[in-house]
Amino acid sequence: MIQRPPLLHARCTACWIVAGIVLLVVASFATLDLKWRAFLSADAAARMGRFLAELTTPSTDPDFLWRLAIASGETLAMSALGTLLAVVGGLLLALPASRAADGRRTLARGPTRLVLNVLRSVPELAWAALLLIAAGLGPFSGTLALALHTTGVLGRLFAEAIENTPRGPAEALRVQGVPGGRVFLYATLPAVLPQILSYTLYRWENNIRAAAVLGVVGAGGLGQMLAFHMGLFQMNETSSVLVAMLLLVALVDLLSYLARRTLMR
Repeated sequence: MIQRPPLLHARCTACWIVAGIVLLVVASFATLDLKWRAFLSADAAARMGRFLAELTTPSTDPDFLWRLAIASGETLAMSALGTLLAVVGGLLLALPASRAADGRRTLARGPTRLVLNVLRSVPELAWAALLLIAAGLGPFSGTLALALHTTGVLGRLFAEAIENTPRGPAEALRVQGVPGGRVFLYATLPAVLPQILSYTLYRWENNIRAAAVLGVVGAGGLGQMLAFHMGLFQMNETSSVLVAMLLLVALVDLLSYLARRTLMR
């Protein structure tokens, strides 16, 4: 005779988790004021059709396209410089945030990890809004916002990579009396360099998208143009800005792919 598993059995636990998720989804739909009738009405469909018709006809005005090209270069520069500053800051913070060579925790590990947690817990938009007060409008505050947030992310990733590095080569050099700085340069860094480059390229891809959004709060680049033209309901110009964003992201993805392919050879 087949016995049913108890209610708290591992198999039933998964069923209870799924049931709880379904219950939360149903409760979300029940508590939100979703106006499906207005959303699916003929008037809403007609307005959406007019909106899409305007949005699919980008502006080709030469003066506007020139300003769009300048803003695209500004966004690309923000992402590249912000990522570069984050790599430097992440490496400087990753060393004290990782364990010592013999596996012990250093005194600076806890405070440094706290700093990294604070940096990456605050999103880029919040950093940009805070820095706008000190640095003013423009790409400078956006670049610093990207650098601060990405420093927290890369610092944590770099610290984990350093801690997971095999200690054999470093110990062999340390036994020979090689100073700690040279041990890191000749033993630890070559082992973690592929991971560092991979993390850096990945975060650059994320930062190009974030840089395009930071302009919404006045940090320059394509985001600032997007917020301006959308606020005036100029859909043709908005369409051109969105196309520029897509092309810029595709360009960075292509460069990242080529860089990874070159490193794997």
